[in-house]
Amino acid sequence: MTRILVTGASGLLGLNFALTYSRRHQVTGVVNAHSLTGAPFQVLNADLAKPGSIGEILDRVKPDVVLHCAALANVDQCERQPELALRLNTDLPEEVARATADRGIVLVHISTDAVFDGKTGRYTEESQPNPLGAYARTKLAAEHAVLQAYPEALIARVNFYGWSLGGQRSLAEFFFNHLSAGTPVRGFTDVFFCPLEVTVLAETLMQLVEAHCSGIYHVVSGECLSKYEFGCAVARRFGLDEGLIQPVSVHEGGLLAARSPDLRLRTDKLAGVLGSPAPDQETSMQRFFELYQAGHPQQLRALALGVDSHISG
Repeated sequence: MTRILVTGASGLLGLNFALTYSRRHQVTGVVNAHSLTGAPFQVLNADLAKPGSIGEILDRVKPDVVLHCAALANVDQCERQPELALRLNTDLPEEVARATADRGIVLVHISTDAVFDGKTGRYTEESQPNPLGAYARTKLAAEHAVLQAYPEALIARVNFYGWSLGGQRSLAEFFFNHLSAGTPVRGFTDVFFCPLEVTVLAETLMQLVEAHCSGIYHVVSGECLSKYEFGCAVARRFGLDEGLIQPVSVHEGGLLAARSPDLRLRTDKLAGVLGSPAPDQETSMQRFFELYQAGHPQQLRALALGVDSHISG
């Protein structure tokens, strides 16, 4: 049984990862302002931004693997609070990397596909990043800092969706909530991405850990689509009215932070480890639907105590 420490354990990825593997491994989740009640794994409340905090936790828990998910994930908030974004998205990962390297603990650091500017798409792990906003800049800086401090760390560039504590953290929930209520929504036809359902992502990350991978990997779907097409896929799978989704350009979205238009990433490197193509969109959407049928959203909400929908962990 592997001892796994998950930071940002109230966030979309952190919580779903912890729940997925708490049955098979000894999982400890670290949360900050947002606690969890009745979680089937150990929960620690701690401010990781406090100097020395991560080292104290590692010495207490003695994990074999650390999954570092904690971050300031709201891109517009990062634009408004760049210093906080730098502290949480760059400085903290570097501290986690140094602490895990010193103790010989496997580290999985979660990065983002947004390190690319999205001008061309079809990016490989060797493609030159060019982040557009504060969130992406701080996440790219974290990649450099983590690898400098711990060259054996695994860095996963991801894009994902799923069911969350508050029911509002992912794009899939956005479409599901509005369409279920019969509310018209807009979907960007000129923004492309390759998302994975979060539990599918969790399983893929563990496969990389078990294969002793290190360095940067694109851990996304092998199939890509526009945000509009994604919304339509949600509608079709749940039997909702896709006619409620208005196709629009991202320039009509009124967003504060710039979005990269074409984040189609190549997954050849990931497929080489998996021994098969990266998960497709149908597989991910089917998992999202099956979890809904199994009551997963309600189970998550039962764990929530005052959840903020913008800060992971």
